[in-house]
Amino acid sequence: MRRTVTALVTAVLTAILGVVTALPALAEDSPPTASGHSITTSPYVALGDSYSSAAGVHPLVPGAPPTCSRSLLNYPHDIARLTRPSSFTDVTCSGARTTDFFTTQSGAAAPQLDAVTAETRLVTMTIGGNDGGAFSGILTGCISASLSTGDIAGNPCEQQYGTTFTDIVANLTYPDLVQALTAVHQKAPLATVVILGYPRVLPDTGDPACYPSMPISMGDVPYVNEWAMALNAAVEKAAAETGSRFVDMSVSSAGHDACRPVGQRWIEPVNHPINAAPAHPNLIGEAAMAAQTLVQLFR
Repeated sequence: MRRTVTALVTAVLTAILGVVTALPALAEDSPPTASGHSITTSPYVALGDSYSSAAGVHPLVPGAPPTCSRSLLNYPHDIARLTRPSSFTDVTCSGARTTDFFTTQSGAAAPQLDAVTAETRLVTMTIGGNDGGAFSGILTGCISASLSTGDIAGNPCEQQYGTTFTDIVANLTYPDLVQALTAVHQKAPLATVVILGYPRVLPDTGDPACYPSMPISMGDVPYVNEWAMALNAAVEKAAAETGSRFVDMSVSSAGHDACRPVGQRWIEPVNHPINAAPAHPNLIGEAAMAAQTLVQLFR
């Protein structure tokens, strides 16, 4: 598992598509200092939300709850293709919050922690973005603020919501993450528990050419990015506090946001997404998340 991120992404895409896909060089985010030599990858259980389930990316897992939008091309399946665990269980589900680790989600999916046992040796997830309704709230709120005010150059969303979304991260999401990660460790004390940060949805600054596909005002792009950085910082902090492994996606996903062209972007835009839910990873993004996880765990 010492191959470069580019080679791993290519390997994943080759396994999926049966062809070698040419990719530009990808940055490698800094891995944790712990050695990966002692990591066991089986039994492997995948938990998490829509970034883990690959919402909207077809084909979907047969028999999975339709509301979970669980894809056969999500990054947990990519990891399983490369590591070949003897046991692999995917209970990822679109819309999941940390509370759905403990309770039935939307009447369709059992509590995700039910899939974790004392025998589990690897657990992966993205979780926390939906807590407090933050992800959907900031996305729909900022789009609505821009369209209703017609202020494309300014920051109507920030003016309307202020610190609402970063407050959710500090006061709700972070303690929720600590509770959820602690519970995973308690159920699987011998497992390597991995939580990924969220890849970048927007570029550093607003791009008027991107507005038709991502209708967020130029001045609100840094505002949304500030929330995203706060969320990832909370994920990283909770991982450190609970002895979990954090996979940073911030460096490698730069230049692959939803404003980039097809083939370069890892995240599909809000308007006219291709084989992915709006503002969610496509199959290349999922492959990149798998590659970063493997590189940062096993380097």
